[in-house]
Parts: sequence; structure tokens; C-alpha cells
Amino acid sequence: MSVADVKKNTDQRMQKSLETLRADLAKVRTGRAHTGILDHIMVEYYGSPTNLSQVANVTLIDARTIGVQPFEKKMIAVVEKAIRESDLGLNPSTQGEMIRVPTPPLTEERRKEMVKLVKGEAEDAKIAIRNIRRDANEGLKKLVKDKECSEDDERRAQDEIQKLTDKAVAEVDKQVVDKEKEIMTV
Repeated sequence: MSVADVKKNTDQRMQKSLETLRADLAKVRTGRAHTGILDHIMVEYYGSPTNLSQVANVTLIDARTIGVQPFEKKMIAVVEKAIRESDLGLNPSTQGEMIRVPTPPLTEERRKEMVKLVKGEAEDAKIAIRNIRRDANEGLKKLVKDKECSEDDERRAQDEIQKLTDKAVAEVDKQVVDKEKEIMTV
């Protein structure tokens, strides 16, 4: 393993942390309907849990309503039940072959709870990023100890890893600010 490998691995792991945060923030409900909030719902399909998007077409009907149209008629009740029992607090209703999922408007109190949730997700992402930095720095120390790189190379690499860390943390902060704006917009 070389200094370049440590840096590349660190950058990839930090990008994965940012992608995970992006996915987690997409699940946080805002006042508007958003098909992404149903992404993590699993449906029992022929005895195995399957992602909702693989058994139904999910679309936006209007600004506050999501439409879910299962590919098979017999799946309508199963899909509706899965949405109702999810932790999203949604109340779907079936109309023919279409399941309408209205997203209720958020109260001021609920919006503040959502912002707290977003900040918690961001803090988890920052912790993950800092842990990646720590692992990278330990990897560099091991390279020096095994005489595979000089201490000067280690210091330069640590500076670069710190820059990657700062960039990733700044991206986390930017995502949080954007999501807060989205949540607090009435």
C-alpha cells in the first residue's frame, strides 16, 4: 500500500459518506410531495421483501400527492399496507388501480423536528468522515513505521487528507443548509 492508495481510498470512502447523507436527507419529508420518500419501503412480493420501486410505478400526481401504481393488480393491497405501516406517517388511499398518497402539510413544530433530524444525520456524517481521516492517518503512520514512505511524505499526505476532510465537511454543511431551507419553506 502506498501514500497514493491511502489518499485514493480515503477520498472514495468520504464520497460514499456524502452519498449516504444525500440519500438519508432525501428521505426526510418536506411539505411537498417527493417520490424519494418512498424509496426505502419494502413490499412482500412472492415471499421475499422487494423494494417498492420494483413492484410499482411511483409518480407525482401534484405538489402534495404521490401516485403509486403496482404492476400487478393483486399487489395493490400489499403496497398500500406497506406504505401505511412505514414510519413516514402517510395515509394512502386506493382509487381503482392507483394508490394516492397525500403528504400532509407540516406544522411549524414538525418542521423544527425535521431540522433537528437533519442536523443529527449531518453530525453522523461528519463523525464518519473524521473516522475515515483517522484511519487514513493511522495508515500513513504504519507506512512510515514500515519504512515505505518518509516522514515528509507522511506530513504532506496528512495535509492533503485534512484538505479532503475539510472539503467533505463543508459539503455536509452545504447539504444541511439546503435541506433546512427546503424544510422551512412553507
